[in-house]
Amino acid sequence: MTGAAGMLGREVTSACHARGHEVVALAHGALDITDGPVVDAALSRYGPDAVVNCAAFTDVDGAEDDEAEAMRINDEGAALLAAAAAAAGAKVVYPSSDYVFDGSRRRRYLESDLPSPLSAYGRSKQAGETSVAVANPRHFIVRSSWLFGVAGKNFVETMLRLGDEQQEVLVVSDQIGCPTYTRHLGGALALLAEGEEFGIHHIAGAGHCSWYEFAQEIFDQAGVKCRVMAATTDMLARKAPRPAYSVLGTERAEPITLPHWKLGLAEYLTKRALAEAPA
Repeated sequence: MTGAAGMLGREVTSACHARGHEVVALAHGALDITDGPVVDAALSRYGPDAVVNCAAFTDVDGAEDDEAEAMRINDEGAALLAAAAAAAGAKVVYPSSDYVFDGSRRRRYLESDLPSPLSAYGRSKQAGETSVAVANPRHFIVRSSWLFGVAGKNFVETMLRLGDEQQEVLVVSDQIGCPTYTRHLGGALALLAEGEEFGIHHIAGAGHCSWYEFAQEIFDQAGVKCRVMAATTDMLARKAPRPAYSVLGTERAEPITLPHWKLGLAEYLTKRALAEAPA
């Protein structure tokens, strides 16, 4: 496990432990996936059956200013890790993103749909998908979307912070996707890594919504009195372009499915409240 200290890496580690697996959980400080000799030595030392790569450059807007760094981690580093896993006889799991699509369609994107990313971040993830697939035939490429969870920056935390600071927030209503709770996704990745269904998988929270609708549901479930104002993407002028419609669907005969995103939100808010409660 790489990127083990991150929002998704923590959940994959917990899920693997829960399923009875021995886990070597390496944060960035313990393993830099862009250092080929170090990666080779680590996989040779540990001899894993599967490698889940949760190390990633995830700053979507930041990637517009430093696409080379996003590529170095999401593509080149991912390829080095996948190749080292192959040499060690291990499978590799590469989490990817709905941002590999341009969002120009108004139907669910399936695994066989051709990527056409709008942003530097999306291009880095598409490149990583290709490089991982070439480097290791025993690969799982898992596209997901709109992640939120414990121990990481995410939209839910941003909304709750803003809801405490101000009486209204402005949120885009013309981007549609599938919010995904990292605990649910982490369990899915742990399950997937046990099998042999190699290739591309779309795994995201069931249902879909706009960021505006997501924000409304966050405040409703959390009991926060904050008015949500609808905005267009153009009004907020973010540096990186986002797909307008990136709802993920699947064409797999027996897909791994996740609970509805509203259930994931409820579970997350409950866990968050318990963590903040006085001992």
